[in-house]
Amino acid sequence: MSRRTRMWVLAIGVLGLAALLAAASLGLPEFGGDRHPYGVRAVQAALARHTSNVVSAVNFDQRAFDTLGEESILFCAALGTVVLLRQTRDEHRVRPEPARVSPPVRRYALVALPVTLLIGLYVVAHGQLSPGGGFQGGVVIATALHLLYVAVDYRALERIRPVGLYAVADAAGEAAYLLLGAAGLLAGTAYLANFLPYGTFNTLASGGTVPLLNAAVGVEVAGGVVVLLASFLDQAVEITDGGGGTRGRGTPPGKEPA
Repeated sequence: MSRRTRMWVLAIGVLGLAALLAAASLGLPEFGGDRHPYGVRAVQAALARHTSNVVSAVNFDQRAFDTLGEESILFCAALGTVVLLRQTRDEHRVRPEPARVSPPVRRYALVALPVTLLIGLYVVAHGQLSPGGGFQGGVVIATALHLLYVAVDYRALERIRPVGLYAVADAAGEAAYLLLGAAGLLAGTAYLANFLPYGTFNTLASGGTVPLLNAAVGVEVAGGVVVLLASFLDQAVEITDGGGGTRGRGTPPGKEPA
């Protein structure tokens, strides 16, 4: 195919796409209106399936397949980071030096750690009832664990953060989401369709598959974020090259050796 022919094909395709977008735009509701047909339908569908948080109903029910793609992005990012930043033969690990943390920082970070962890678990568990869900709660849970890094030092963080277990949790959360989708096929409906009993409205067991998919995302996000941060922190704190030079920093910024 010649260059001229390819340009004609491209031009026809672009014009066709522009025509379709223009036709679709004509059917949109007026800008600034107080009612939106898609919003009304989303709320109606959420209430019909006993999910009081409409955002979670959209994410894990009405467009659960799109959420699978978003979840998979984080899973692939964590996997790619582990592969690309794995320790090579010309590198070795050094134990980071103990850090001196000011007493106020230590005190407030240690107090905030269990509170933040509890809030993260609450956000995940109540994602189908109130604002939040697996994505937000998973990030909060991962943040809570790293408050120990702020309060003490990197060695304390390593003791509560076996990376292998969190990598398994990351994969388990992704697999659980996929398997819940396949369970819909076994139940005789569509992939990732909401096929379980909807339960009593505004309770933890309401929403059918929404709380299960939400929990799977929470596990995957928490594990994925921990694995990502572990890979980057290892490079910054522990990994040195074969000649003894530090590729990263032996002491975290803002912390002086004890």
